[in-house]
Amino acid sequence: MIKVLIFWDVYWRIWRAWLKKELENLEKKYSPDFKIVNIDNISYWKWPIEKHIIEFGNLWFDALTTWNHYFDNLWKIKDYIASWKSKIIRCANYEWDLVWDGYKVIEKNWKKLLVIHLLWRTFMWISVKNPFRTCDEILEKYKNENFDGIIIDFHKEATSEWYWLLHYLDWKVSFIFWTHTHVQTNDDIIFPKWTWFLSDIGMNWPLYSVIWAEFESVKSVFLNWYRDRPQEQCLDKNYIVSGVYLEIWENWKCEKIEKIKIKWEL
Repeated sequence: MIKVLIFWDVYWRIWRAWLKKELENLEKKYSPDFKIVNIDNISYWKWPIEKHIIEFGNLWFDALTTWNHYFDNLWKIKDYIASWKSKIIRCANYEWDLVWDGYKVIEKNWKKLLVIHLLWRTFMWISVKNPFRTCDEILEKYKNENFDGIIIDFHKEATSEWYWLLHYLDWKVSFIFWTHTHVQTNDDIIFPKWTWFLSDIGMNWPLYSVIWAEFESVKSVFLNWYRDRPQEQCLDKNYIVSGVYLEIWENWKCEKIEKIKIKWEL
């Protein structure tokens, strides 16, 4: 059996600090073998910087996933990402060749995990290849490897293909989670051949915000269809930490999932 902790989309300085604060307690509670976190917004909206990428690596996260905004600041971090020190996984089905991979094999304490990161095509400006074909190619590449679990982070806008992909990958992988809706969902389900699914793990960010933005700064967009002031980040210190805990047993079977939602109101 392997135990995995996953956190999605940690937003900016304050919420990096809150996650670090909670992480010690969660590690004591779950004793995870592997930890995964999304880092696209750890520095500010849309651009992780090298200092903060290293900071999360020093927290003993085993894989740092990304998403569509990851490319907005690529020129500043590409040298670090290409180095042997990097734990970043970019989307595997990105159209153009990059020097690092969209998947990672992690081995620790005689346990072995494969993490795959895919980006859906609908409503995304980035040019990507068919994610299902890409996933097939990766799984074929490692078909003779003995993994203790296989996890897919699938970043998307559209929802219609979810259950088709679940049927398609049932028994081939342990756990699939979708991201980008920024809210933790309550639709976790286990399929007949033991692949588990969750639509969205949730975001680590200001509790009383509009996807991190301060309410007044975006109000006119919703009421009047125009922006009457610059969009401002929410500095409210009420926060939420979202994540999931998994237990993956023999034959890649995900047999337990526990959603984590910690809310602090200061």
